[in-house]
Amino acid sequence: MVPHLITALTGPINELEQRMLESVPAIERWFRLEWMEHTPPFYTSVDLRNAGFKLAPVDTNLFPGGFNNLTQEMLPLAVQAAMAAIEKICPEAKNLLLIPERHTRNTFYLSNVARLIQIFTLAGLNVRLGSLDETVTEPTDIALPDGSHLTLEPLVRTRHRLGLKHFDPCTILLNNDLSAGIPDILQGLHEQYLLPPLHAGWAVRRKSQHFAAYEEVAKKFSKLLGMDPWLINPMYSVCDEVNFQEGTGLECLETQVDAMLGKVRRKYKEYGINEKPFVVVKPDNGTYGMGIMTVRDAKEVVDLNRRTRNKMSVVKDGQAVNRVLIQEGVATYEQINEAVAEPVVYMIDRYVVGGFYRVHAERGVDENLNAPGSHFVPLGFPEPTQLPRPGVKPGASAPNRFYMYGVVARLAMLAASYELEAHDPNAEVYT
Repeated sequence: MVPHLITALTGPINELEQRMLESVPAIERWFRLEWMEHTPPFYTSVDLRNAGFKLAPVDTNLFPGGFNNLTQEMLPLAVQAAMAAIEKICPEAKNLLLIPERHTRNTFYLSNVARLIQIFTLAGLNVRLGSLDETVTEPTDIALPDGSHLTLEPLVRTRHRLGLKHFDPCTILLNNDLSAGIPDILQGLHEQYLLPPLHAGWAVRRKSQHFAAYEEVAKKFSKLLGMDPWLINPMYSVCDEVNFQEGTGLECLETQVDAMLGKVRRKYKEYGINEKPFVVVKPDNGTYGMGIMTVRDAKEVVDLNRRTRNKMSVVKDGQAVNRVLIQEGVATYEQINEAVAEPVVYMIDRYVVGGFYRVHAERGVDENLNAPGSHFVPLGFPEPTQLPRPGVKPGASAPNRFYMYGVVARLAMLAASYELEAHDPNAEVYT
């Protein structure tokens, strides 16, 4: 069931869906050729926004934490993708060390960790949990809502290897986005595979670098399909040296917001879209939906109240915000039970393995939904997303709509691959 779209089901989004359905062989071949040249991130989740006239990714997470929100029916696909990913990286792998986030009392997050353990155990690995929390000095059991439990163990570091007591893994999987910085214990590992790499963490990574790579990917893909890249690409700009607490650097922000609103207005005029444009200001690093605001007029930036300044000044783990991304706002006109919703697509290796809708009853179509009060509804996957139905009226088929979501999410994943390669500190530079 495709949630009700307020926008009329005859418009650019259906033209885009139709074009993708007519081009499935070309699209899949294009992806195959790209993956011959580039390595996909180990796992990825992508937040999409469907405005009815535009479908675009607005965030790409390389340490996804919502695997528990996927339907049970999608589990075999996730296991198969995990097998393929491990086989490429370390075919002889026997042991996998999973390192979760430090906030180990969040039961929703821990259910995600349990699902990851299930996926990789079914993929044929011995999986154990190692904690970066230095207060974990002995194996510690944590109860889960379903009555099961997880065991967190203290990490053991030798010269070039990281493991647990009596547990030496070939592969270490990070489910911790390193917002607080890169711990010493993870550095200098030369004989093990650390996934994703350290420079994928928010201590190093920048959203602006990702969207620069995505812009490149969107242009290539749009040329293949003969369409305007703007239909799948959110425009963006960056402001450095912004201090919300002290109110400095806001002139740059006001100027950039005004310029972005002008660009969006011109695009809306070109496509005959009768809506008021908006932009989203967010930290250039960090996740968890923190430090994000919707701006509809550049003057709003100068007149921020103290509460908004405080909200915008720090993100996860108390990291200060001084560089922000100004992103074209993409509304979401999808609803579930009259609450605003946005699709989130999950991938392992280069395969779509499922997804869900993030739903928030108290937020508007132009607001960030990754906020307290949101809940998750699994995407309606009674049939695999990889099997679109050519010939079915656009907007009427769940498999077709989800295929389109999967294509755009894979474009964002490919952009993450470009991004990681471009910013790999260990890459060889040829002159």
